Amino acid sequence: MKIKAIRSYGKKLALKKPYTIAYNTFSEVHIAYLEIELANGVVGYGAGSPAEQVVGETTIQTLENLNSEFVRGLCGRDIRTFQQLIFESQRQFARYPGTVAALDIALHDAFGKFLGLPVSAFYGQKHQGLSTSVTIGIMDVAETLAEAREYKKQGFRVLKVKTGLDLAADVERLAKLRETFGDYFTLRVDANQGYDLAQTKQFLDSAQPLNLELVEQPMPVGREAELAMLTEDQRKQCAGDESIKDAAAALKFASLGYFGIYNIKLMKCGGLAGARTIAGIAEQAGIEVFWGCNDESRISISAALHIAYACPNTRYLDLDGSLDLAEDLVRDGFEIREGQMYINDRPGFGFTPLE
Repeated sequence: MKIKAIRSYGKKLALKKPYTIAYNTFSEVHIAYLEIELANGVVGYGAGSPAEQVVGETTIQTLENLNSEFVRGLCGRDIRTFQQLIFESQRQFARYPGTVAALDIALHDAFGKFLGLPVSAFYGQKHQGLSTSVTIGIMDVAETLAEAREYKKQGFRVLKVKTGLDLAADVERLAKLRETFGDYFTLRVDANQGYDLAQTKQFLDSAQPLNLELVEQPMPVGREAELAMLTEDQRKQCAGDESIKDAAAALKFASLGYFGIYNIKLMKCGGLAGARTIAGIAEQAGIEVFWGCNDESRISISAALHIAYACPNTRYLDLDGSLDLAEDLVRDGFEIREGQMYINDRPGFGFTPLE
């Protein structure tokens, strides 16, 4: 089945509310959308929303790439060779993982619809429903508790708390969450590279009684070797995020033992193909896999969930990125019940374009 047409366009979408992390405050997201239409009328959808601070690619660059002669040249190619098309895209846009992710997702969606099979089933689904965390940005104690109460009403059981600007305030917020809610919530922390080694040690020691599940990227990229100064148990609790951009980084750090967990984002590693490679490296190294996201469309969140459920070493989900959007271009793709994420049995990634 030949590819008949390819269309791309960008949308700036407002967030329901602004949020702050260690190095920025966000109020909207710019997403590049891609449509790949087959000769039989089937359309596969992709989306790219790279984080420039992490991968060096803007959505404007993503859109320029998606409108390039290379992408237009995919018209007339056979969707049954989608893995070869992804390979060629990886070579063409090696420095642009958001571009590759959009292409990879749209090709997977079109191929799954062509087969009449969910993408997770194509790769072999290993999980049915796992809990996702929902994110609380950097804010004061009262606001933190108010957000947690709202998430409790919605049925969520796992919170990821952003930290990294003020260590004492970080510990205070987490302690208040434990004091207020007891063991109701599983607590995770994302410092977004906000601590140095001394602060990381102090944070881990101070937070030890709070029974944190994991601590994501406590220290800046380039200073990973300093994590060797932590205890083995502390390193196992640390999740590499900004440090794990691609398979080369995953392989490098697998042999060094700095992280016990890898955070995989489709927008960092270039879609499902790159994600599967990283997850495979992690599996061989005994490293658990944590699936994360940026602020993203349901298109790419659904894609991440499909490949997450196809990887046996998936343990953690943080796929709440589309919940922050005030609007989107699709619905469905997944369902959240009592904080757990479930995919449907529709072909491709199972989402439905809005009229």
